[in-house]
Amino acid sequence: MGAGDWPPHRAREIALREIESRIASEPEGLSLRLERAQLLSELGRTLEARDAYLEILARAPSDRLALNNLGTLLHSTGYRTAARTAYAEAVARHPKDAMSRVNLANALYENGELAAARKHYETALNLAPDFAEAHQGLSYVLRELGETELAASHRRKGFENRAVQKLPYRGEGAPVSLLLLISSSGGNIPTRNFLDDRVFETTVIAPEFYDLSRPLPDHQVIFNAIGDADLAGEALTAAQSVIALSRMPVLNAPAAVMATGRAENARRLAALKGVVAPAMMTLSREQSNSAVLAQGGLKFPLLLRTPGFHTGQHFELVDRADAMAEAVAQLPGAELTAIEYLDARGPDGKFRKYRVMMIDGGLYPLHLAVSNHWKVHYFTADMAESAEHRKEDAAFLENMPAVLGPRAMTALEQIQNALGLDYAGIDFGLSPAGDVLLFETNATMVVTSPLPEPQWAYRRPAVERIFAAVRRMLLKHRT
Repeated sequence: MGAGDWPPHRAREIALREIESRIASEPEGLSLRLERAQLLSELGRTLEARDAYLEILARAPSDRLALNNLGTLLHSTGYRTAARTAYAEAVARHPKDAMSRVNLANALYENGELAAARKHYETALNLAPDFAEAHQGLSYVLRELGETELAASHRRKGFENRAVQKLPYRGEGAPVSLLLLISSSGGNIPTRNFLDDRVFETTVIAPEFYDLSRPLPDHQVIFNAIGDADLAGEALTAAQSVIALSRMPVLNAPAAVMATGRAENARRLAALKGVVAPAMMTLSREQSNSAVLAQGGLKFPLLLRTPGFHTGQHFELVDRADAMAEAVAQLPGAELTAIEYLDARGPDGKFRKYRVMMIDGGLYPLHLAVSNHWKVHYFTADMAESAEHRKEDAAFLENMPAVLGPRAMTALEQIQNALGLDYAGIDFGLSPAGDVLLFETNATMVVTSPLPEPQWAYRRPAVERIFAAVRRMLLKHRT
């Protein structure tokens, strides 16, 4: 068997042994050490790869590839702050390197630092005007800043020649070939943590830019990762045309996702027993005033948000009529959604938000966030500071039915059936009577690996159960 005939994983192991043998005779060869670190990372030996990159940087602190590769490795293993530090160091030492700029911009964008991310994306494009990843990242930033026309221009430049992208496969045996559909405008399911490249050979397609005269790449299953009906309607429509070219199973069918807009969900789920869904109105900016809201039956306090955003972005509590105009002025977008305020405070006066994932017919608890503020998100809630709140979270993860009660559990099952999605999530509170107070339910719910600090160790089994459930679903439905 020739070297090119080995399965990828085995070939990398052989290459690693050869590189290590050469390093023994050429101990100062930095290029060999870099190749070794890359192979260790590709083999999934992340701790060894990290140490290998650190050793390279101890010898050559300015090594551009080592800094960027270390950052990528750290980010993939949950050390996001350390990854950002590595990228920032790469930019400081190589200010004219477009790749370093984009890596740092991606980290800044992920952290919500839009202005700083924009600066680095734009600098990268000044250095490399055709850098597709910079155009893509800048389009996401500009959309969130409300510069929709400019965002669309960069989106075209980022995706029109990259509608299809095949990701590397590192497994030993025959892979499961997967088509992953994504929206070029965002609103996608984050899949990095459960699409193991030692199992799945993934081809990513942006349907809005796919040439329908071309046959689809070989695949055994299609996973539609376009999850936001309010943001990605164009992509979902295009995805229907793409999947029409295939006879393979489709998970999270675009037609089912299209029915999960925020307002549509509230309307249809309100009829379910044990579910309290808020009244909603989506209005133009000009119509967004207290008189129109009163005609629609909405009272203050109420919530006001720009459609298509998550994690609390462009989302305000308006407690009285005379504050409405100021709130409207602060939000971007041609349309705004007014939402009935559902009080999710417990007897202790604190707000609680539960997140449960719905995967292939099963319910999986992800987290309980406890906060003193109405806008509850796990990463901003009082979880890191409060052992009591983490204890409450742990109890929910260990025994969800006991914490929620039978009325809420039945309601969650009904919601899952009504959505008709293979992968989705729901954020909700509990009423004093045990009803589900519906905040949001759709396919875009993020499942993030816990931070590496010991205080979060209790969360890892629940997250791993979710990742494993998604992998089982994909394997079960392949043809």
